[in-house]
Amino acid sequence: MNITPCLSHVSLGTNNFDDAARFYDRVLAALGCRRVMEHPGAIGYGRDYPEFWLQIPIDGKPAGTANGVHIGFFATSKKQVDEFYQQAVAAGAREDGAPGSRPHYGAAYYGCFVRDLDGHKIEASFWDESAA
Repeated sequence: MNITPCLSHVSLGTNNFDDAARFYDRVLAALGCRRVMEHPGAIGYGRDYPEFWLQIPIDGKPAGTANGVHIGFFATSKKQVDEFYQQAVAAGAREDGAPGSRPHYGAAYYGCFVRDLDGHKIEASFWDESAA
């Protein structure tokens, strides 16, 4: 059976690399993620390999956000979702959906949403199968 994930990685651009790097160092640590690869102007985060990249846009133009686009990170517990949210808000994120259940996503869903320092929408979610 092939267990290769569908996605290799996702990338978000930033207009203030150093501040964004400090933000993601702090926020992703709440989920057990860390810097696993670095290049000038780019950091790859993950648990084992770089699944999420933070970078200065390669074309040199300002980074922007897209309506309807967001990045979702897996949490391994409700506590991790809560910690992700608390760390993000403390690091300057804008609240966009406090931690909690959202039955319209499924009985097992527990998650939160914030806007990072560049305005990108990011989410942490835990799927509690015992609640399904």
